[in-house]
Amino acid sequence: MTHPTPAVALISGGLDSMVSAALAREAGYPLLALSIDYNQRHQIELAAARRVARALGAERHVVLPIDLSAFGGSALTDSAIDVPKDGVGDAIPVTYVPARNTIFLSLALGWAEAAGARDLFLGVNALDYSGYPDCRPEFIAAFERLAELATKAGVEGAPFRFHAPLQHMTKADIVREGARLGLDMGLSWSCYDPAPGAKHCGLCDSCRLRHKGFEEAGIADPTVYAVAPPAP
Repeated sequence: MTHPTPAVALISGGLDSMVSAALAREAGYPLLALSIDYNQRHQIELAAARRVARALGAERHVVLPIDLSAFGGSALTDSAIDVPKDGVGDAIPVTYVPARNTIFLSLALGWAEAAGARDLFLGVNALDYSGYPDCRPEFIAAFERLAELATKAGVEGAPFRFHAPLQHMTKADIVREGARLGLDMGLSWSCYDPAPGAKHCGLCDSCRLRHKGFEEAGIADPTVYAVAPPAP
């Protein structure tokens, strides 16, 4: 079954957003893929986002520039802040980009309303993640309510639905779902601090969680790491 209206899928280039968008495609939605070039420290993930959007057959892929490095405050936008490599901690890490998902969802909402889409897909996860506050179910629910209040479509009785299909999955669950969907998960990119030769560093939070997911799922990890990832 094909839906009569498309869905806007946020595609970062990472594994989670790839699987989330693939689930939208499986549900019959034509895909409008949105990636944000927020002047992150490396462009490798945007190259991965382009690969993923092509592989999923997106009808259109917009890479929207917005320079969050002008604000700073994150190891992902400020080269003066080191990406942590000592394991996943309990506190919100310096790789948190201030209000990033709020900004990204606002942009996705704008495109959805303009395109006549009512469904938005994002790959946030509240289990195996690095503690970002804007990945929690409460945030997604609150933003959906905001969208109803803040848009012409919402006010006129055509509300938006924000789908976070990976919200309560472990990273291993996500890997298994990617395998079930027949995805080439090697197209995705997770590392926060790429090593020379376009390799995943193997030591940042994201590398550790990615590798842990493949190991626990019992599925071969296609990722090329500069250093074998230790436990998170």
